[in-house]
Amino acid sequence: MENSKNFKYYVGLSALLIAGSAAFFSVFGLSKLFAGAALSVIIMAGSLEFGKIVGAAFLYRYWDKINILLRTYMTIGVVTLVLITSAGIFGYLSNAYQGATIQFEKQSTTLLYKEDRLVQLEEDKIYLKQELEQSLSSLPDNYITAKRKLREDYNPKVLLVNDEILKIKQEIGDLKVALIETGVDVGPAIYLARVFNTDIDTVVKFFIFILIFVFDPMAISLVIAYNRVLLDEKSKVENVNKIFEMYKRKSKIKKPVEKEVVDKVVKEEVEEEKVEEAQPVITLGKGGRAGK
Repeated sequence: MENSKNFKYYVGLSALLIAGSAAFFSVFGLSKLFAGAALSVIIMAGSLEFGKIVGAAFLYRYWDKINILLRTYMTIGVVTLVLITSAGIFGYLSNAYQGATIQFEKQSTTLLYKEDRLVQLEEDKIYLKQELEQSLSSLPDNYITAKRKLREDYNPKVLLVNDEILKIKQEIGDLKVALIETGVDVGPAIYLARVFNTDIDTVVKFFIFILIFVFDPMAISLVIAYNRVLLDEKSKVENVNKIFEMYKRKSKIKKPVEKEVVDKVVKEEVEEEKVEEAQPVITLGKGGRAGK
């Protein structure tokens, strides 16, 4: 792939995509942190992100041509901006995670409360039935009207409890469905937490730190790599021009020459050098005999 004509474009595109993604997440992460001046933070952080990329490219190209004070300051600035970008990415991802888990935890807490309430209502229903039976058993068998009156007094209470039980069961069912839908967002984190026998927050923090460790440093590395490819290409062009100038001086060509001719010149020069290196050195020995 190194010899591909499009290789430099692949490197440049990958650097642009990763650096752009890192800048996006960082800028909006910092805007969440300073929500009171979100627009100002977006403008400031966006400018710094662009300056960081240009600064890294400038340092690579002109490292030996700038004084040590500027070189030191720009290096510290680029490294500091990488750390700021990483902090912004951490803020963005952790905010997204909390947005999903807060709803999940809220629904889980509500579900626990509803389940406790259901148990309490079931116990109240059993207590009412036991109380009714005890009251009926305390009356003589010939007190039919009193027993009927007692049942009429208890029936509304039992029906009210039954209605509340049905309502709570419906709410519990809805909450369980909502938990399944919300759990899809944090499902992998829940699974990994169970696998490693830890809590979800620890798993998510671990993966966020892995992402920020490779995200912006990789963007800077690819920017430097892209500049390296451009410099190598420039060096090859300069070498071709030097060979072409030598060929023009030898053949005394005055008119412009197409690229195909330049390529032919370079190929002929390389082949001549190989032939010269391969030819044995012939010397004359005593008596005029040829020898190596």
